[in-house]
Amino acid sequence: MRRKDRNKRPFIFAQYPLLFAHRGCSKAAPENTLAAFKKVLDNNIPGVELDVHLCKTGELVVFHDLNLKRTTGFDALVSETSLEDIKKLDAGSWFDKSFKNEKIPTLDEVFELLGTKVYYDIEIKHRNKHHGELEQKLDAKIVEWGFEDRVIVSSFNPIAILGVRKANVNLDTAVIYTKWKELPWYLRNGEGKYICKPNILKPTRHQINPFTMFINKKIEGYTVITWTEDDLDKAEKYIKMGVDGIVTNVPENMLDMVRQHRD
Repeated sequence: MRRKDRNKRPFIFAQYPLLFAHRGCSKAAPENTLAAFKKVLDNNIPGVELDVHLCKTGELVVFHDLNLKRTTGFDALVSETSLEDIKKLDAGSWFDKSFKNEKIPTLDEVFELLGTKVYYDIEIKHRNKHHGELEQKLDAKIVEWGFEDRVIVSSFNPIAILGVRKANVNLDTAVIYTKWKELPWYLRNGEGKYICKPNILKPTRHQINPFTMFINKKIEGYTVITWTEDDLDKAEKYIKMGVDGIVTNVPENMLDMVRQHRD
């Protein structure tokens, strides 16, 4: 199978710049829940970013943290909790009582809700130094739904992306990076690209400037998507510098501006 051309942008059907709702419309509804993803449809947002884990019983669930506690109050790792127990948790009350008993969805449930109405940025959430079941199951699920040209798979962990590329070389993939101390120093400027050969880079907004854009786009030929910018003026500045997409918690506030810059 042919590897993705690094100089080919993803989502050939989409208008640029791309716009992704970060964990759904996460300022309007609890993150990574069907309620947040329904608001993506309600607001006609073209793209969605979400996170996936493999739970104890082998299903792909949409959740951000490694531990369930922050948004559900249940102190346990996603990877050590069965889907049956995960589905008992309330993932909405922490945000607002009106979202009480909002559940953690499976990836199937998100795909069923959003279908082909959006394009997807799916982030793999694990820190393992090896790839395996999660990457294989994610690829199989994307292929099962026929979404190979509708999905970017991204991660801070280049080993996870390497696993995705080994499973399916035709998927668009992205390395995420930032200066945060939680990320190893040797990955903080996108060095993971040398390990996994993605066709997209996802630097944090703080690492977008004319110099990095010149190197990443003009010299190296990557598609560049930045995160997570909620300030309208700053997002527009990054678009004028040449970023190909914005990930934001408030995509409903960005939509008109993005439309004005469509190529």
